[in-house]
Parts: sequence; structure tokens; C-alpha cells
Amino acid sequence: MEILFSQNSKFKIRKSKAFYLVSFLFSLCSALSFSQEKPKDSTKVTQLDDVLVSAVRAYKNNPVTFTNVSKEEIAPRNLGQDIPILLNYLPSVVTSTDAGNGVGYTYMRVRGADGSRVNVTLNGVPFNDSESHGTYFVDLPDFASSIESIQLQRGVGASTNGAGAFGASLNVQTKSIQEKAYAEISNSVGSYATRKHTLAFGTGLHNNFEINARISEIASNGYIDRASSKMFGYFFNLNYLKKSTSIQFLAFGGKEKTYQAWNGIEDLDKLENDRTFNPSGMYFDANGIMKFYDNETDNYWQNHFQLHWSEKWSEKWISKVALHYTLGKGYYQQYKQDQILADYNFPDYQSNTTSDLIRKLWLDNGFFGTTFSLNYKNNKTDIIFGGAANRYLGKHFGEVVWTQYYVPSTNRYYNNYGNKDDVNFYTKVSQTHGKINFYADLQYRLVFYKASSIYFNDVNDSFHFFNPKVGTNYQLNAKNALYAYIGIANKEPRREDYENGSVKPEHLLDYELGWKYNSKKVAINTNAFYMKYKDQLVMTGALNNVGSPVFTNSGDSYRVGLEIESVIRLNSRFRLQPNITISQNKNRDFYFQRDGILENLGTTNIAFSPNIIFGNATTFEPIKNLNLILLNKFVGKQFMGNIDSQRSILKDYNVHDFNITYLWTINKGIQSILFSGLVNNVFNRKYISNGYFYTYDDTYSTPGVTKTIQGSGYYPQATRNFLIGATLKF
Repeated sequence: MEILFSQNSKFKIRKSKAFYLVSFLFSLCSALSFSQEKPKDSTKVTQLDDVLVSAVRAYKNNPVTFTNVSKEEIAPRNLGQDIPILLNYLPSVVTSTDAGNGVGYTYMRVRGADGSRVNVTLNGVPFNDSESHGTYFVDLPDFASSIESIQLQRGVGASTNGAGAFGASLNVQTKSIQEKAYAEISNSVGSYATRKHTLAFGTGLHNNFEINARISEIASNGYIDRASSKMFGYFFNLNYLKKSTSIQFLAFGGKEKTYQAWNGIEDLDKLENDRTFNPSGMYFDANGIMKFYDNETDNYWQNHFQLHWSEKWSEKWISKVALHYTLGKGYYQQYKQDQILADYNFPDYQSNTTSDLIRKLWLDNGFFGTTFSLNYKNNKTDIIFGGAANRYLGKHFGEVVWTQYYVPSTNRYYNNYGNKDDVNFYTKVSQTHGKINFYADLQYRLVFYKASSIYFNDVNDSFHFFNPKVGTNYQLNAKNALYAYIGIANKEPRREDYENGSVKPEHLLDYELGWKYNSKKVAINTNAFYMKYKDQLVMTGALNNVGSPVFTNSGDSYRVGLEIESVIRLNSRFRLQPNITISQNKNRDFYFQRDGILENLGTTNIAFSPNIIFGNATTFEPIKNLNLILLNKFVGKQFMGNIDSQRSILKDYNVHDFNITYLWTINKGIQSILFSGLVNNVFNRKYISNGYFYTYDDTYSTPGVTKTIQGSGYYPQATRNFLIGATLKF
């Protein structure tokens, strides 16, 4: 779990100045947008811009299972909710959010694999945290407003930079070069005092240069009690384009403050009668009265810098080199009762002296490196040589800022580090002969990790992984294609895995077999998969002391299933986009300690892996520019642990959202206004999309007798709620 940085008055002053600056540039670009001519060769813009993501993406004739999402598909629902929620209706995707309404900390699982198993790149640069492997889009508020497109590859997919993909890869391309100047103002409001304000502009391409910029504010009280969030995000890129050269500098990031809501609800009575209850920050005063600490918050800022140079040397050769640097720093703050002061480096007190205290747990890290690729391409052959070399330097430390007695001027009760070097090289070959495309992808990855912690002995590990993938795509005719794929992925343990004692690297062998059908009215992609794991780190269902899932090596396990996604155009006004995943997700010979005895439970269900996931979007356009979209998501029953306990069952749920948009084209000062409305959970379902399950051996209540205790907690999601907004384009 990340640890974050708090807001202050200086930050607010800087933010206000930024708004004045952008407002001025916004007006300037509005004037430019009416006078600018289109560049003479706009195809060069598209070709060189695509180089940013070409090394990590799959394409139509590749035997890889993927779904593309454009900025136009994201825009109607981009009203303040985070990227995982916006991708909720993609195949095999399950999402959840701590605050219950999609603002703040949000999570995504694909084929049952959580966010730390989904490899995310931003313009080909790794985004997953190097130690936790997690993806925290809360650190990039309103990033969806600066996205050009997203590709979700399911399974091992194509080689990419960063940790291995054990469920999926998410490749994000930020805003492309805009040929014409533009300016946008976007505002939205909704339930739970949710609001989003965005200013964006672009100068268009003038004398080979172009600038895009955005600043955003998002805030919400959250559905769950006190699960508030206050976030500020920004995006800036400076582009240079001339003949065959493209140079892009990007700076983006944000700052967030969220009240903690990661503890869920364990009390079933409260779950039924007070489902917005939040135990975070709870304490009892001297009179035994329940109170809540008002600064039980997560505070973090993160800044990303990228420099991309793309060069088209000839009609067949294109190269790309990128330098990147990410700086993150922050903390989370907690009120803790009856803590032993000696554990917090207070030498003046005896070992049994306790006190209430407030502590901050800090993370201060930097991530930097380079990615590179050289692409040869003609009508039949596409070869990419590429790789990356990255370094992560992380500092972990904790401070006590208040006790009932006193606080020393400097009180750092632990001081640890985590440093990681990650190097990979790959070669991808796509060769077409008539109707057959052969695909081979060979990656070699080296990982060097050094770390210290209060929970484990010092680590100095290295890993060497060979990750080959091969496949073929056969184009039967203009409408039908078949593909087959085999891929291997390996993955190193996370920092938390060392803390839990699960330190074996994981191995995955992924088989994919698919059929694609595409006509004017119907497009269908049917894919069967079999993912065979060795030492897969599966979620136990439990949480650690900062709300992050605990994992354990399960030995042998597998996921097998069928995915079907489609687009059906009934006529010019009606369109359906249903998808379904049917799967079995099993541990083989799963061992569990019950009542002090190690048992072999045989075949069990893998935690958080529903056997059926269904999604659909029904779009109706009654008149031009008016779109009515009914969205549906069904997630089947799932277990929150790996021992098939009835107490660990998370019930199935079926939720509908309704999205309405109307585009008013003006072309008189204002180019257009897009009105958007979103009703989430239309039928007011009381559903739970996530939870946790824990077991522990109790030897205190009955001395000499070991008894396994089980418990569970839940994260209720919001009942019916709404968001409305308008985007003005100039």
C-alpha cells in the first residue's frame, strides 16, 4: 500500500497560479483554433505518434488476445471516476473501489489476477510500482482526460517493459499530436459531493512545435463514511515534428489526499444496517466513547517525466529511444491505541509502558531509466529489437508525531530501503506468408533486488528470466481468422511477499486459441485459454497491517476458460457490445494449516476468481448526436480465500449503469458542448465487489488447544448515484 503526502497552503497558492496561466493560454488557443490550417502531411503525425506504443502493443494479425479502447469511448463516462472503473465493462475485468463510488483508490482484476499481476505501461514506460508491483491510478488524477487510447492484452500477451504479466497487460498511450489548436473546459458534479474540474488546451502544430496541457481537480466525500478524496492532476507535453523526426517531452502527475477506507466492514450487523460504516481512524476516549481521528489519511504526490525521440530512417526502419524519471513521496497517517512505546524507539520508557500515538509511515522513491526499440517493417515482415534498463531507489521509514506523553524532536522508529535494477531485451518477429502470419517474441529479463525491512532479513536476490512467445494467425477469408499462441512468463516476488515468507518466483505457461469474425454488422472474438502456473502467488484473502492483500505460493494451479466479446450493429441506431467469460480457476494439492495440523485440501478454488463474468453495453441513438447507453455487469460468486470456506464466499452481483450524452455543435466561438449524464447502479442494488478473509490459530482462549479462527470483511459499493457534466470545446 502506498504512503502519501499531505496538502498545505503553499500547494494551494501554486495551484491557483497554474489556473491563471492555463486560463490565459486557453484563451490564446481558442483564437488560434479558428485560423490554423491543417499540416500538409498529417499522415506523418499519425505514423510517428504510433511509434510511442508500437513496441509493446499487439496488432490485428498478431495471435494475441486484446481489446482496444479509444479516447472517444472513454469520454462519455469520464466524469471523475478512475481508469479501472472506466474499463469495468471490458472482458474478464472485475473492479472495486475503497470509497464505494469509483473515486480515490480503485482496483482492477483481469482473469482473477489483481493489479499487481497486470503489467501497465504509459507510452511504453513501466508504471507498476517496482516493489509492490501495484498500480495506483489515484496518483494520476483525471489521467483519462489525457489518454489517446488503451490496449488491454489478456494473458501473457506481447513482451513489454516492467514486471511480468500474470493476468494481463494494460498499454496506455497519452494524448497524441493535435494538428489543430483547441481548448476545453470540463466540469462535472454528482452524488456524495463529487466534482471534477478540468482545463485543457493545445496550440496545434506551428512551425514544427506543438504544446498540450491540462490541469484538473477532483474531490468527493465518498459513499463510505469519511472516505473523502482531494486530488490535483496535471499533464503537459511539448512536441517537435519535422520530416522524419519526432521528439516529445511529457510531464504529468498529481497529488492526492484520501481518508483511509481500506479496512472494510467485519461486523455483519453493520454490513446489513449501516453499510457505509468505516472503522478506519476509530478509537475510544477515556470515557469509552467511540471517536474517529479526522486525519487518518493517505497522502502522496507523484511526478512523471518522459522524453521520447522517434526517428524514421527510411521507409522500412524506425527507431525509438525514451528516457524517463518518476519521483514519488508521501505518507499515510494513523491513530494507534495502546501501543508499546519501546517498539517505537522510546528508550525512556519500560517495555510494558503503553500510549495512544499518531504515526506516519513514509515512502520516498525514485524510478528512472531508458526504453528503446528498432523496428524494421515492410509489406510482409515486421521485426522489433527492443528493451529497457531501469533503476528503482526506495526509502521506507516511520515517524511518531504524537503520544500521550512526549515526542522527541527526531523519532524515526524504522529506516529501511528497497533498491531494484530491471533490465530486459526482446526481439519480436511478425512474418506474413499469404494468409498466414507467424509470430515469435523472445524476451530475456534480469532483476536485481536489495532490500531491508523490520519484517525480514536483508535481501540481496537476482533473477534471470527467459520469456518466449510464439503463435500464428490464419486468415481464412475476409471475415474469418483463427489464431493460436503459447507464451511463458516469469515473475519475481514483491516486497510484501518477502515479509510473508513467500519468496519463490512464479512461472506461467499460457495457451490461447481464438477465432475472429468481422463483418459490417457483426464482430466477434472468441478465445479459449489455459494458464498453467507453478508457484503462483495467490491472494490468501487476508490483509496486512496497511490494507494490502497477503499472497502465498500455491504450488501448482491453473486457469482455464472461454472469452467471447462482440459488437453487433442491429441497425444504424442500435448497437450491442456483449462479452462473457466462463472459467475454472483451481489450486492443485493446496496445503492449509487447520487447528495446528497441516492438511492437503486437494483441488480448491483460487481466491477472487469468479467462474462467470458478463458485460454489455447497449447503445441507442434516437436522433443525431444523442446517445443512450445501458451498461450491464454481472460477476459470479467467488471465494475470498483458497480453502473453499463458506465464510469466504463473496456473492454474485448484477449491476446496471445508464449513460446519456448529447453533442451540441455550435461552431460560433464555441465549437461544441458535450453534455453527459451517468446514473450508476440504476436499480439500487446493495452489492459487494471486494472483501477479505482471514484465518489464524488461537491458543489463548483455550490454553493448550489450537483452534483455527476464521473471519471476513467486506467493501460495500454505492447504491444508486449520479454524475452530470459538460465539456466545452473551442
